[in-house]
Amino acid sequence: MIEASSSKGCDGAFVLLTPAFNEEAYIEETIRSVIAQLVPPRIWVIVSDGSTDRTDDIVLRYAAKHSFIRLLRRNKDQSRGFASKVFALRAGLQSIKLDEVQFIAHLDADISLERCYFRDLLNRFYEDPTLGIGGGWYNEKIGDQFRLSPGSSETSVPGALQMFRRECYEEIGGLLPIEYGGEDWYAEIMARKSGWRVRSFPELRVLHLRETGTARGALRYCYKQGFADFSLGSHPLFELAKLVRRVTWRPYVLGALARLMGFTMAHISGKRMVPADFVGFLRREQMARLWPGPVCRGTKSPF
Repeated sequence: MIEASSSKGCDGAFVLLTPAFNEEAYIEETIRSVIAQLVPPRIWVIVSDGSTDRTDDIVLRYAAKHSFIRLLRRNKDQSRGFASKVFALRAGLQSIKLDEVQFIAHLDADISLERCYFRDLLNRFYEDPTLGIGGGWYNEKIGDQFRLSPGSSETSVPGALQMFRRECYEEIGGLLPIEYGGEDWYAEIMARKSGWRVRSFPELRVLHLRETGTARGALRYCYKQGFADFSLGSHPLFELAKLVRRVTWRPYVLGALARLMGFTMAHISGKRMVPADFVGFLRREQMARLWPGPVCRGTKSPF
């Protein structure tokens, strides 16, 4: 176990990757929360994905004082949409030697962490050698308050803060660049398909400084999520059940309708991003959650 007063035994255990596009409003708070960690990353690569604001200047200012922070600049490919984030993460990973690294963590540039976050998360991995992907639960900023993000589940980890055991990351081939998003969901499914556990821990509190979807427009974000759901093979019945629950999430009703429209349009186009065996595994999982049998009793709803 990692003690609060020391990172002995885990020094250099993980690297941190952060894609950032025009994040001057949030990234400084993110940087400060990582610098304050009881167990900091061995290397933190912040990939400026074509930023045109002060993002690079802010990162360089802190990198000059903290040697583990590195800035990597790349030109954002606008035609790749949501997949640009995956290409940025890949570029960051390629700049690091992973020989002595046990874990690979992703962190969005609009996240603030409690001081013990990485120490406590690493302890969860050390306690469970089958844990392939782990992370905390994040709270959305609504006005001046933070509230638990709707849909939080112990069986899923938001892509904004996923940590991977390196063996798991290599076995699943990392993240899949998906035009409409969903790369984090893909990673979770692949991990479970490969026999790894995926777990998020509600006691590890994370603050999401910007509400999901506001950067691109809430309805457009929901529409793209529907496209992503179909492209990864979500079962139509499961999708409908999920949308019924999400009618009460902001933007109320319209968000669920936009997601349904995205799923429907993707179905018409027939655009699938994954092979048949992946779709089959996912749909078996989803049907087991809709109609849980004896093996599935006690499983928390993923909706």
